[in-house]
Amino acid sequence: MSSLMTDFLREAGGTAVIDGGLATELERYGADLNDPLWSAKISPYFLNVHLDYLEAGADIIITASYQATIQGFEHKGFSREKSEAMLRKCVEIACEARDMYYKRCSESAGDSIGEGRILKHRPILVAASVGSYGAYLADGSEYSELTLQQSSASYVVAVSVHSGNYGDSITLEALKDFHRRRVQILVESGPDIIAFEAVPNKLEAQACAELLEEEDIKIPAWFSFNSKDGVNVVSGDSLLECASIAESCRKVVAVGINCTPPRFINGLILAIKKVTTKPILIYPNSGEFYDADRKEWVQNTGVSDEDFVSYVSKWCEAGASLVGGCCRTTPNTIRAIYRTLANITADVPLQQPQGS
Repeated sequence: MSSLMTDFLREAGGTAVIDGGLATELERYGADLNDPLWSAKISPYFLNVHLDYLEAGADIIITASYQATIQGFEHKGFSREKSEAMLRKCVEIACEARDMYYKRCSESAGDSIGEGRILKHRPILVAASVGSYGAYLADGSEYSELTLQQSSASYVVAVSVHSGNYGDSITLEALKDFHRRRVQILVESGPDIIAFEAVPNKLEAQACAELLEEEDIKIPAWFSFNSKDGVNVVSGDSLLECASIAESCRKVVAVGINCTPPRFINGLILAIKKVTTKPILIYPNSGEFYDADRKEWVQNTGVSDEDFVSYVSKWCEAGASLVGGCCRTTPNTIRAIYRTLANITADVPLQQPQGS
């Protein structure tokens, strides 16, 4: 499976661009995301947002399934059949966006890389997003100190959580059972890769790694963790131990960091390099603070696009092979990353990732 990522990066010139924030762009189009399903709500704007990122230069688009779970849909009153269909739709829309983008490239007069749209026929991957158990609860649990609710059958028994610590009642087997059917449905829907995003602790990383093996998942996966202190993952578990779990799983083809302030990324890349030979991916948030109680981002607490992109060269020098953005980044951010990586590739050829 590792050959998929190795070949993909080789064709991309050594580095590739991941897309940016989804929810912010959906809201820009007019979508109301004040709902526990967040951007997993089947929105007519998904296609537009995916296309915007492809035309900004993204080589990988991530589906709108981060907070989409069968349990979440059923809690909203949907049947199991409808819930699974909506989950599939997240992948189908992303694949449709890729097809439409390729059509636009074919209709254009050669490659178009101007100040506006980037129309360039290139390998593009669709990554099916799998959010953590905390993401399903729609309360920022994968990031901050909150109270969760869960039971193995109905997910309604209260447990205490501090920054991704799910409590003793959330076992390895419970997490595998929680993720199992969703992963099966997403894989059946035809993405190129499974993206386990914002993994907050070692237990969930282990559950996801074991699930990939137990279900004999036929497509590769990536693991991305998040950090609040630039040293550990948000639960306080060791990043090195978490990344080592990803390194030991043969079905994981890249490991890295997402939804973490840009100022922490360089040090986290260097830490991950100590324990992995796999390509390193990073897609930070804008650095803004999220108020989980008010369910909104605190304005003027992040960095500008210009400052965000100024880090990119340093991240690549440190060892990142895939670079994009997470919450509060936009197509403008991704377009700037694309141009920066294009300049890096042209000026200083990057070493291919280890492991194949």
